Amino acid sequence: MNNNYYIVALSIVLITYANGIISTKFLSDKNIRLQSLIDENTRLKEQLNEYETEGMNVTVTMYQPLRYQTDSTPNILADGTRIRTQEASNYKFIAVSRNLLKRYGGWLEYGDFVLLRNTDGKDGVYQVRDTMNKRFVNRIDILESPGVKPYKFVDAKIIKTELVLDDN
Repeated sequence: MNNNYYIVALSIVLITYANGIISTKFLSDKNIRLQSLIDENTRLKEQLNEYETEGMNVTVTMYQPLRYQTDSTPNILADGTRIRTQEASNYKFIAVSRNLLKRYGGWLEYGDFVLLRNTDGKDGVYQVRDTMNKRFVNRIDILESPGVKPYKFVDAKIIKTELVLDDN
């Protein structure tokens, strides 16, 4: 009976020792991976800062507040803004691809103003109010009234501006 007790006790000690070694190795690997992710995060933040100050190239298209181009509520934008669909072109609102929004890792938020350049007749300041379908990347849709002829600019540039709205 004593031999069985010693064997069980020795087994417990060996298992505990092995778990300690495995845990230490596991934690070491996790710490290395964590540091790698921190370094990558720092590098990506620096890249985002470049986009905010220097801008980035995007493809610009347009969309109209129609059910087949949006959803069942074409007069309500992603940020909750309600519009008059027939006056959509007057608002100077844009939808951006998800990769540009902060909530998805980008550098823009709803309400931000961007300067759009390198377009034929559509250059100017626009406000981010809507989100595009997730299949699009590095793209902007300008909100236009129904009936506006479709257009596309493949080498446009956006730069975030420091404009703010005065709520008064």
